[in-house]
Amino acid sequence: MKKAEIKELSTKELVERIEAEGVALNRMEINHSISPLDNPAQIKHSRRMIARMKSELRQRELNK
Repeated sequence: MKKAEIKELSTKELVERIEAEGVALNRMEINHSISPLDNPAQIKHSRRMIARMKSELRQRELNK
């Protein structure tokens, strides 16, 4: 998901996506600790995506 796509989401959708990505990240990290993932860079990508979405959400809070 690109930054422009994140900006198009409503605040409610953004919060839901952050929660879903967080759950997926936790699951991925647990699975990676048990047996290595094929692509461990997915963890990094997921963390950064969550950070992008949280940044957009915070920006919306500050602009109100």
